[in-house]
Amino acid sequence: MVNGENVADGRGITPRLADRLLAAGADAITLGNHAFARDEIGPYLERSERVIRPANLPAAAPGRGLCVVTARDGSAVAVINLMGSLTLTVAAAPFEVVDGLVEEARERAAFVLVDFHAEATSEKVGLARWLDGRVTAVVGTHTHVQTADARILPGGTAAITDAGMTGPHDSVIGVEARLAIHRMRTGLPVRFQTAEGGVRIEGVVIDCAPSGLATAIEPLVRPYP
Repeated sequence: MVNGENVADGRGITPRLADRLLAAGADAITLGNHAFARDEIGPYLERSERVIRPANLPAAAPGRGLCVVTARDGSAVAVINLMGSLTLTVAAAPFEVVDGLVEEARERAAFVLVDFHAEATSEKVGLARWLDGRVTAVVGTHTHVQTADARILPGGTAAITDAGMTGPHDSVIGVEARLAIHRMRTGLPVRFQTAEGGVRIEGVVIDCAPSGLATAIEPLVRPYP
């Protein structure tokens, strides 16, 4: 699973780039607060079965917040995409909708992965604890910095507050450092540009038991190429 909400020059995703990620081996793509930054993505999400957007956006928004894909061994894997309500704009708080989504997911798959796209670490940890024992993993995204808290919770759910960022790490979370610092120092509007150099792939590798619960979670950091 890949969170692809910033693959289009650091903001949003396009149909062409979504198709390239799927062709490269991604089984499902999740999004976040920049899901609709590119106008052309709406019709694509309406028909896509493997590219999903946060389920707690307005119901009239194109697309869906849950999908089921087939793993290499034939197992069904449900993927849920949710967005946090602290500092981000959502139609419903994640805790109001997550139980119904998990019930639907577990009816369709033994393995359930939740991408929780949220700002606050407390909200991410809280959701992971709430779902402990009911889903395979709760993986945080959005803040672009991989956290050092990958763990298996008491009920068997793998969790990490943020999986990190695949992109140029010689930057300020992907943006050319001089531009980000200029805005921080002056408060003036700045047109951000995606940085170059120091590209790394970050994420997590999760081992699962046949029960659908996790047995191990390992942060992944690899230079690219």
